[in-house]
Amino acid sequence: MSNQKAQTYIELMRDQIDITRVPFSDRGSRLMIIKDPSKDLLLVRLAERLTSLQPGLDTYRKRPPFIQELCLIDEDGIPLEWQLETYPHLLVFHTRLGEFKLVFHGNQMIAFGLPDKISAGLRFYVEPQFWQATEHGGMLKAVRNAAYVSNADPVQNQITPEEGGYRVQFIVEARTDTTILLAIGDNLSSDIPVPPFNSIYAGAEKRWHDWFNSVPPVDERYRKTYAYAWWVMANNLISPRGSITYEAMTPSKLNYVGLWLWDSALHTLAYRHVDPELAYNQLRAMTVCQLPDGMLPDAVYDEGIISTIEHPFTAEVTKPPIMAWAALKLYEKTGDLGFLEEIYVSLVRWNAWWFSMNDDDLDGVVQYNHPYSSGLDDSPLWDYGMPVESPDLNTYLCVQMGSLAEMAEALGMDAEGAMWRRRAAAMVRNMIDKMWDNETGVFRALHEKQPLPVITPFNLFPLWTGQLPDDIKGRLLEHLTNPGEFWGEFVIPTVARNDQHYDPHTMWRGPIWVNINYFFIEALRQISEEELANELREKTLELVMRHNGIYEYYNAETGSPPETAAYTFGWTAAVFIDLAIQASQSVQTGKAADSEEIDDG
Repeated sequence: MSNQKAQTYIELMRDQIDITRVPFSDRGSRLMIIKDPSKDLLLVRLAERLTSLQPGLDTYRKRPPFIQELCLIDEDGIPLEWQLETYPHLLVFHTRLGEFKLVFHGNQMIAFGLPDKISAGLRFYVEPQFWQATEHGGMLKAVRNAAYVSNADPVQNQITPEEGGYRVQFIVEARTDTTILLAIGDNLSSDIPVPPFNSIYAGAEKRWHDWFNSVPPVDERYRKTYAYAWWVMANNLISPRGSITYEAMTPSKLNYVGLWLWDSALHTLAYRHVDPELAYNQLRAMTVCQLPDGMLPDAVYDEGIISTIEHPFTAEVTKPPIMAWAALKLYEKTGDLGFLEEIYVSLVRWNAWWFSMNDDDLDGVVQYNHPYSSGLDDSPLWDYGMPVESPDLNTYLCVQMGSLAEMAEALGMDAEGAMWRRRAAAMVRNMIDKMWDNETGVFRALHEKQPLPVITPFNLFPLWTGQLPDDIKGRLLEHLTNPGEFWGEFVIPTVARNDQHYDPHTMWRGPIWVNINYFFIEALRQISEEELANELREKTLELVMRHNGIYEYYNAETGSPPETAAYTFGWTAAVFIDLAIQASQSVQTGKAADSEEIDDG
């Protein structure tokens, strides 16, 4: 039955991966296969930064593909046209010579399977610093090395200088089960073993069957997007290298190479359902890079960490403090006290850093010193200058201290747990005293003690504390459920629709980000607004299911992803998975309750 479940998910994903936009990769690999949108050519990109060679925050996005113009060719070197069929584990190229197939073989190799008893091969362009043809293929050396080899006899093996690089043409006499391996990485041998293609394919198929077999069941209407989301959760994983010391998930292998702090916490929402150790490692990958003063860095990548950014000005940069909240969710799922004990001190130090280094006026209200520390990079909340004392940050810290209280109590430290609860309650009182605007009925972000003229859902965030007086809670709910501000068909925009700063297309200036919806679902459950929480959950699931892909953010007017939104985005996939599981369990609970009522009748 479990194999049937995996096969169902694989079939649901048939032709759902558009490799003109979405990289085809595999768990742990840095190799990404992308199709040229106008020609039957493939590109191979590398998910790595290489800042020692190309300094800069996003220079990796502009780097040309490592391998370009990769095409399938016949015995005369003529490129083959193909129709592509995609699956999570497999690309199938339908050509006039038959089916060519592509799967991953380990993290550093791509395996091509050729039709039986023909002469055919590959041609591609690469820019190495050294090259050498070998008896069964060739070696090309640069910052990363490449090698190609086959288990069939070469008919042609030609490496030709061309415009600053080399054109490789490799044709073999295919027999049964012929493989051409293309390897990219470090320390490659020129003598790479080449298994029969069916053996490599069987390994790839088993990896993905095992992955899909591990996922919890969901209601049928969620399954197509659910399958795609789980593919993203595996496809975006990278293996340890350098400062990345655990297998961990990038937000997007193509757009965000590295690990980001709050992304990593959100990714655990999905991983906790299939592999607790993998979920723990998302948090460990960040805490192992904790700075001596307790700060956790904004991001971690192979060559180091990012804890200071120079744009738009120089300051320390981190991300919102949701790690303790995520760790507690893992504990609620696994009951693993050992992990709580392992991570607790790091989280206490992280909490202390916020209060010691981010409260210049010592008034107990904590500030953002850099826009990027909020995760809301271009929000209009930062248009009026920094630092900003913002309700979202102080809410995160209140939730964090509440989570630390539960962790301390689970570890037998009741007095310490009580201390965290007192501090969280004091913070709520402080926010009401210093940030509550009774005239508008929201919590105001402050710059130089002056309220900022911007209304966003982050002005409503203190709902999440669960400790507000009824009158304040009621007024915040009025804003949240007002279609002229935040409610409607597509929810929740990241700036109120009636605010002068509202732009439904641009990052954090109006589009919908599903992680923010998730936080509000948490908040609504905290204050026993179950019906509203369920409605928001359903709207969030429906928004993601409108599209074949999984996107970074969505236009708040049309529900469509803007062109600038990243594809296969990690926390969107993780949030969708967790909400689909919640919704499916609610359906089953409801059916069981109905059944009991019938029995009682």
